Amino acid sequence: MTALWTVIFTLFGVSIGSFLNVCIDRLPVGGSLLHPPSRCDSCGRRLTFYENVPVISYLALGGRCRTCGARIPRRVLLVEVLTGLLFLVAFLRFGLTPAFGVTAFWSCVFIVIIFIDKEHQLILNKVTYPAAIVAVLLLVADAVFPQAGLLANLRTFGHGTLFPVNAVVSGLLGGGIFFFFFVIVFLINPRGLGIGDLKLAALIGLVTGFPLVFVAMFVGIVLGGVVAVALVLISKKGRKDVMPYGVFLGVGPIIALLWGAAIMRWYLG
Repeated sequence: MTALWTVIFTLFGVSIGSFLNVCIDRLPVGGSLLHPPSRCDSCGRRLTFYENVPVISYLALGGRCRTCGARIPRRVLLVEVLTGLLFLVAFLRFGLTPAFGVTAFWSCVFIVIIFIDKEHQLILNKVTYPAAIVAVLLLVADAVFPQAGLLANLRTFGHGTLFPVNAVVSGLLGGGIFFFFFVIVFLINPRGLGIGDLKLAALIGLVTGFPLVFVAMFVGIVLGGVVAVALVLISKKGRKDVMPYGVFLGVGPIIALLWGAAIMRWYLG
């Protein structure tokens, strides 16, 4: 039965990835997520049902429009596969529990943030603000009904006996720590970060809570630093070029949600 659920949630994740591609395409330009139906960006032809099957359609079409031959962005395939893999990992990690649903949801939010920032160098208020409201509502729900296990994957450290604070305090503390850390960085080097990065840092802290926010911070900052140095060394970027830092910050909370408690146990052990 577990194998069946694994397949179901992986396929469900791939399907959700198809919708995330719509979000990534349309949110930066103010488009509706519901209308119009999917079309080829080059020739404008409305796509048929069998051209919209996640992963399979891309591979069957060879990554090109059936009518005009225009190339379909590889990001379309990448997002679908990545979302399916994250749903798979979250299910294997938490099983059919509320923690799985919460982790899968936040993975989707940060995938959208990552790819929009990569392509447009934007971290949209229309994404971070509603996401922050959802984060606060989840914190309140977990504080009031801890037995529901909504944030069970974070409670071991963030809301447990080692750091005995409730979910709301944990989330606000995490958001404040990451936000003010980046405020200091921003004041020292305004060119290195944007206001959107500060808002994203606060959101990440709300989602992961204290002290797992430090896992998210470490992953995002180190990953961003390593990639930046590598790009400079191979002459893909100059030292003064702007990096879409949200791409790297967005990876941190996904790692923290999935393995943050295990990482903290290892570190403190």
